[in-house]
Amino acid sequence: MEGNWRILFSHVCSTSFLLLWIFVGLNVVEVVGSQQGIPLSVVKLWASAFGGEIKSISAKYSGSQLLQKELWAITAPRPGVNSSSEGTTSVKGSSRIKNPACLGGWEEGGLPRGSPRKHGESVQTAIRRRLQGPSLGSSCSEKYKEFEKSVRVEEIDGMKVVKNLAVKMEEMFRRKAEATRRLVEAAEEAHHQHEENPDLQYEYFNAVLINEVDEEGNNVELGGEFLLEPNYHFNNLSVNLSLSVVQVPTNMYNKDPDIVNGVYWSEALNKVFVDNYERDPTLIWQYFGSAKGFFRQYPGVKWHPDEHGVIGFDCRNRKWYIQAATSPKDVVILVDVSGSMKGLRLTIARQTVSSILDTLGDDDFFNIIAYNQEIHYVEPCLNGTLVRADRTNKDHFREHLDKLFAKGIGLLGEALTEAFMILSDFNQTGRGSVCSQAIMLVTDGATEMYDDVFEKYNWPERKVRLFPYLIGRESAFADNLKWMACANKGYFSQISTLADVQENVMRYLHVMSRPKVIDHEHDTVWTEAYVDSALSLAHKLNDKSGPTLTTTVAMPVFSTKNETKNQGILLGVVGTDIPLQELMKLIPKHMLGIHGYVFAITNNGYILIHPDLRPLYQEGQKRRKPNYSSVDLSEVEWEDKDGILRNAMVNRRTGTFSMEVKKTVDRGRRVLKMHNDYYYTDIKGTPFSVGVALSRGHGKYFFRGNVSLEAGLRDLEQPDVALADEWTYCNIEEEHEHRHLTQIQAIKLFMTGRRPHLKCDRELIQEVLFDAVVTAPLEAYWTGLALNKSENSDKGVEIAFLGTRTGLSRTNLFVPVDQLSNRDFLTAEDKEGVFNADHFPLWYKRAAEQVPGTFVYSIPFSTALENKSVVLASTAIQLLDDRKSPIVAAVGIQMKLEYFQKKFWTACRQCTALDGKCSISCDNEDINCYLIDNNGFILVTEEQSQSGCKPFYSMETALVKVMNDILITTERGKYAVLVLLDKTAAYVTVDHDLLISRLQHCVGISGSALLWITLYDYQALCREYAGSSDSARTLSDPFSVVKWLLTELVIFLLEFNLYSWWNIDLSVKAQRSRGKTMMVPCDTEYPAFVSERTIKETTGNIECDGCIRSFVIQQIPSSNLFMVVVDNKCDCSSAPPVTMDPIEIIYILSI
Repeated sequence: MEGNWRILFSHVCSTSFLLLWIFVGLNVVEVVGSQQGIPLSVVKLWASAFGGEIKSISAKYSGSQLLQKELWAITAPRPGVNSSSEGTTSVKGSSRIKNPACLGGWEEGGLPRGSPRKHGESVQTAIRRRLQGPSLGSSCSEKYKEFEKSVRVEEIDGMKVVKNLAVKMEEMFRRKAEATRRLVEAAEEAHHQHEENPDLQYEYFNAVLINEVDEEGNNVELGGEFLLEPNYHFNNLSVNLSLSVVQVPTNMYNKDPDIVNGVYWSEALNKVFVDNYERDPTLIWQYFGSAKGFFRQYPGVKWHPDEHGVIGFDCRNRKWYIQAATSPKDVVILVDVSGSMKGLRLTIARQTVSSILDTLGDDDFFNIIAYNQEIHYVEPCLNGTLVRADRTNKDHFREHLDKLFAKGIGLLGEALTEAFMILSDFNQTGRGSVCSQAIMLVTDGATEMYDDVFEKYNWPERKVRLFPYLIGRESAFADNLKWMACANKGYFSQISTLADVQENVMRYLHVMSRPKVIDHEHDTVWTEAYVDSALSLAHKLNDKSGPTLTTTVAMPVFSTKNETKNQGILLGVVGTDIPLQELMKLIPKHMLGIHGYVFAITNNGYILIHPDLRPLYQEGQKRRKPNYSSVDLSEVEWEDKDGILRNAMVNRRTGTFSMEVKKTVDRGRRVLKMHNDYYYTDIKGTPFSVGVALSRGHGKYFFRGNVSLEAGLRDLEQPDVALADEWTYCNIEEEHEHRHLTQIQAIKLFMTGRRPHLKCDRELIQEVLFDAVVTAPLEAYWTGLALNKSENSDKGVEIAFLGTRTGLSRTNLFVPVDQLSNRDFLTAEDKEGVFNADHFPLWYKRAAEQVPGTFVYSIPFSTALENKSVVLASTAIQLLDDRKSPIVAAVGIQMKLEYFQKKFWTACRQCTALDGKCSISCDNEDINCYLIDNNGFILVTEEQSQSGCKPFYSMETALVKVMNDILITTERGKYAVLVLLDKTAAYVTVDHDLLISRLQHCVGISGSALLWITLYDYQALCREYAGSSDSARTLSDPFSVVKWLLTELVIFLLEFNLYSWWNIDLSVKAQRSRGKTMMVPCDTEYPAFVSERTIKETTGNIECDGCIRSFVIQQIPSSNLFMVVVDNKCDCSSAPPVTMDPIEIIYILSI
């Protein structure tokens, strides 16, 4: 058989598409028309009846038609009023009338006394009718005209948005840098005034010992009573805002004279810590990491050792310390593997090299060479070059260190020559750090001084520093190594035991920092996004949302004493953390559209913030992926094949870029094709660049509307109104006195002038007040429905909800809270269903991409897995009936799945026969009826075990059968046509060229009927089974590892052998669980088919073991649903099980 058909499916209930295939050949009865036994007209009747019924329910309870009509009403031009400019429409304002005289006989709620609102009449229409009635005086008519307002539709200026955002980020970063600089000045002054005293006795607050007591109840030494109070701003940890604490590494002595003296003079920082926090209450952790090893942290907090009594934290190993203490550097590590290095010496050597790697950061470049009588590159594929010292590369080299073994004699001269040549070539070509260079020599001795090598390659400039590490207790060759270090501006260290490794390796940092110290260069450094796990564990941080990504601004602290100024003594590094959530608060989310987003990267191209960054193994877990902090922009914006966007941002340019993109939603289960415009610029004073992505179409347009302040605040304070928790309307974190306020309370205080110094986004507030007023009629409408006992008698509809472009939401319960099928919906637990820091709700996103006026129906995956049987229906509300109109809101309902299914089965019992005897019914055993959505997920089926995603399953397994049958059919001389009925995608890979060729030449299908999409995930994880002979891996894509099994399935939906599927899957897991596994980073490929939904109905046949089965597919009007009817006369249970795994991309490296 020609071609190679590969299947890739990734997660439970994952995305699939409805693939309609029609055989053209001997077994085809008719491609379009009625199939014998399944009349197309009957199926169309069922679909039409159900579509009309379910849309009527959805529109009625969501209030979509009311809201849409009101928006169109206020945007309709009034006679005699001209548009002020192109793209601006003068409209009637929806603000409340403030003059009580104009209200006449109106109740406070807005309805006239003695003039009840007509059935089906909206509140606004009733008001308008009353205003236009004969009892309304001329003065009120004139007053009404006063409140004519204008709603302006504007195209968003992406470049203006990104530049304004860059200025705000620059200002925020500047404040943090200034706080750090004040710490530097205070630390250097305190040290300058201090005289070293080796006999100094000083009691300080040790972070581990505070509030600890001995057996007699007395405070332990270096402990003492230390007041701690819970503080929301510091992750709800108990802290002391007046004092700092000192942490000393476990392997160091708390009362070492150097530490005691350093702790003593650094006490002066307490005052500056407090002052910084009072100046900028958004600051979090501030600290000083000493070159002696201790760590002073503000605010004071209790540290907790692990179960072994150890705290695995040394400030000198942290990236912020290393980057601030030294300049970027190129390093070649030489490891002696001659015969004399056997045993413990080789073990110490491996640990020494590993510790050196710990001190290298993303701005550094390195390689490792092992030598005896020959030169051996630890990674043979990287012969003669240097690689960036990111985590992935360092971990890769560490794995190869374990493969080193000692034998032969050591020819150090050749190894030194090789190292100098690499560094010289790298420097001359402008690659690498283009700054400092060093050779790290790990050996048990040198028989000569190799001055000829140094004279040839390094003297007299001595651009390359040499740092010898003598392994072992013997000192026979120490003199030669000391001379080599001094002759090449390096430093000699001797390492006798594993316990000596850490401290001795750290000493080279002081030497590498000397040029900066002597020149007094207080460079400000910024780290990439990271989480300090050791610090979090020591604090016993228990944050349910998982670890918080942070960037750190740091500066070095130097000795300014006259007697040591020329020696270049580094005292340590000061820094402060900046949670990336603070950057998210600056983003004008309401200006970005539904699919727009902001992202920022470092000067190395690593992501600082991006909605597609997935740092955790699984959402909600605290475990981070190994390479979470070095995800490159090209790995999430992978459609930019030439790196145009990435390179421009890395080079700190300002500009625009545009490309077609494929964005996944619903945790990757669905794919949206969009055209994005990118706008980018640099953030002054930092190594970061920021970008804004706007999707074309409705995502590029915005509208502004005005209402009276009185009306806006009144409607905003209604109990059914909520604002997006992660959006910033007012910065209540800026001042301590405002932190107890809610966003709505802060808005009211700011807009009424009672708290004018609050920092609020006035533009956003004006728009949210407009939304509150315009959507206010829904409150009365929903309340009326809820109070009408004749409505919703079976309580099938549970919730009505609304969301607007400004993050405002309204909800109404039609049933008591304790009777809700899914209580998590629209709560913080439902992250996909609420406005988030970087995305709109899923139901909002999906509704926006549907045809206006239609509803999107789905069963939430999270609820289906937990058997909370509900169906969501949502639709988008447009400002204007125009292609470029902004989507201003989305409304929807949550209904019981049982209620939804009941409506479907009722519709499927209708028929056109005059005698009432239907020729076909879904109750018949001869056919199977299914209701699926546009991604192939079953919402309704006769088999309850198949409905829902446990209860409902995707159509993926059907695709396998379809693909196999297509190949078999074509090999027999018959041909198959594929027609796609979905805008989204399934994760299926086929030989695309072969498929298109066959369709074009054998069937005559060409053009855009089939659209091929390949998705990539460069943040995937593979499960590697340690110790297996073939090092087998299974893939863990962005979401989870899944195995799908096909049994008894013909066409799309036939009988599914659930028992067999679960038992086989569990047995596989049980066998594998016996071995050790580990998750390792890998790249995966997720191909997909996408097409426009242009076909509304179709019929066809399929051969199954010599038996012909017919099917009918009919679209449900005004929805994303399809009805599938399949005859049940063939037994296809002989189809073998098919398992599907994601595909790892295997790279073939060539040097």
